[in-house]
Amino acid sequence: MSLWEEMDKRIKRFTIIDEKLAQFAAIFFALIIVKKYPNLLDHSYWWFVALLILTAIKPIYVFYRKK
Repeated sequence: MSLWEEMDKRIKRFTIIDEKLAQFAAIFFALIIVKKYPNLLDHSYWWFVALLILTAIKPIYVFYRKK
């Protein structure tokens, strides 16, 4: 079983509460990074826009197109 298949099998066990808790954990992790390295935000915000687009492509595809 490939890594993706294994992760897919594990993520299917999540309920909506689990997903929201994981999202909050990611937000808090990002806040810790920003507090620890405040000069990280001195970079152009276009880097963050590019990263947002790159990470949103797959979820948007699955949400709207995948059957």
